[in-house]
Amino acid sequence: MIKLIIAEDQGLLSSALATILSLEEDLEVVGIAKNGVEALELIEKHQPDICLTDIEMPLKTGLDLAEALKGQAQKVMILTTFAREGYFERAVKANVAGYLLKDTPTDELIGNIRAVMQGKKFYSPELVTGLFLQQDNPLTEREQEVLLAVGEGLSSKEIAAKLFLTSGTVRNYMSEILNKLDAKNRIEAVSIAKEKGWI
Repeated sequence: MIKLIIAEDQGLLSSALATILSLEEDLEVVGIAKNGVEALELIEKHQPDICLTDIEMPLKTGLDLAEALKGQAQKVMILTTFAREGYFERAVKANVAGYLLKDTPTDELIGNIRAVMQGKKFYSPELVTGLFLQQDNPLTEREQEVLLAVGEGLSSKEIAAKLFLTSGTVRNYMSEILNKLDAKNRIEAVSIAKEKGWI
């Protein structure tokens, strides 16, 4: 029996998916989560084989969830409506077993779930194509750290303390980041970098 957790913030969709999958003799949906935090709690409790997750969810996204589960026994399959630049790159880095569009036919999805249990991986061609059109990350590792700290809402002074830098150095990094991303301000820089999967 393949045990599944579904993480999806649209209740109607998760219920429908659970009903369809549970009709299969070898599939059992052991829990449904509305966000990534709930999903982690259910995974801890039920120890499923596979977590089927959406990307855009409150508290913790599907990509955050996949990164948290990297190296764990559970396999992660992402079902998304987004062929968004950067998302696929993060998914591959998190070693997800599947990255599929939500309009994947049910029979195909069920076949993929069984194949994933045998160690195979499935990525929708539409999503893979986007990967080859992506730009390389222009940010250095240090610039990514600074921008992540900005995303946490830290001030320049707090970032300097956290990363053991001077306030002037943080300002220099920020200036370089804004320049590289062609962003008007810090918030826009965070938004651009997240959108492209660079942080």
